[in-house]
Amino acid sequence: MYNPRLFSIRQESKMPAKKAASKKRKKASATRRKVAAKKKPARKKAASKRKVTRKKAVTKKRASKKTTTKKKAARKKAAKKKVTKKKVSKKKASTKKASKKKASKKKASKKKVAKKKVAKKKASKKKVAKKKVAKKKAAKKKVSKKAVSKKQPAARKKKAARPRRSRSDVLTAPIHGISPYQPKRGEDYMSEEQLEHFREILNAWKRELMYEVDRTVHHMQDEAANFPDPNDRATQESEFGLELRTRDRERKLLRKIDSALARIDDGSYGYCDETGEEIGLKRLEARPVATLCLEAQERRELAERQFRDRDDRYR
Repeated sequence: MYNPRLFSIRQESKMPAKKAASKKRKKASATRRKVAAKKKPARKKAASKRKVTRKKAVTKKRASKKTTTKKKAARKKAAKKKVTKKKVSKKKASTKKASKKKASKKKASKKKVAKKKVAKKKASKKKVAKKKVAKKKAAKKKVSKKAVSKKQPAARKKKAARPRRSRSDVLTAPIHGISPYQPKRGEDYMSEEQLEHFREILNAWKRELMYEVDRTVHHMQDEAANFPDPNDRATQESEFGLELRTRDRERKLLRKIDSALARIDDGSYGYCDETGEEIGLKRLEARPVATLCLEAQERRELAERQFRDRDDRYR
């Protein structure tokens, strides 16, 4: 059951403790306020000091920035001045070089002009001297010709009266040491004298070819050596190859000469193998081994061009 007396007693017992706690609290709050009031001006002073130091630091930074900017500007100006000085010096040097080059070119051109003038003068002098010498020679020749013409008029007339050589007299030189045959009037074709003449020609030709064969054999035997240099060996082999090729062609010619000598013995020498007509003395003098007349030889050459039929028997 609720008893109001007991409740009031309890509350009265608790009241003085609460009052004492509240007083303590009030005292503590008052002391705190006092301490705070004392600390506020110190804090304000510290804050003001901090602001001042900050301002000083900012001013110092700004001053340092200004000094750095000034230094940079001064450095840039100095660098620009150096660059301008270098450019000016380079321009001056280039102008000096250009002037020197121009002066050297002018000197060289003057020297060339002087040399050309000297060369022209020398050439003109030489030409004049040559013309004088030529004129003197021409005058001497004229004088000598006049003297010769006065002394020997008859001999000059004889030289002018000489007849010219005709084309028929071209084959007048000796073939293989034998002069060409001159037929007599009324002489038969391929008489004994003509056959003997062509036999002598063929035998002389054969002797020359055999002598060349022996010479090449001895030459190859004597000069055959194993050279250490490959270039020397190659030249030697090429020389031997050319000689052997010529000797091979001469071997075929020797075969034709033997057949021509056999035809002289048979009596069929000097006649065409295809038509049976006379070959002619002039053709036989030019080629004693011929077996065809001119017309048959032309037909054979045309056939060879058309059909590529190359046979050594008809050459």
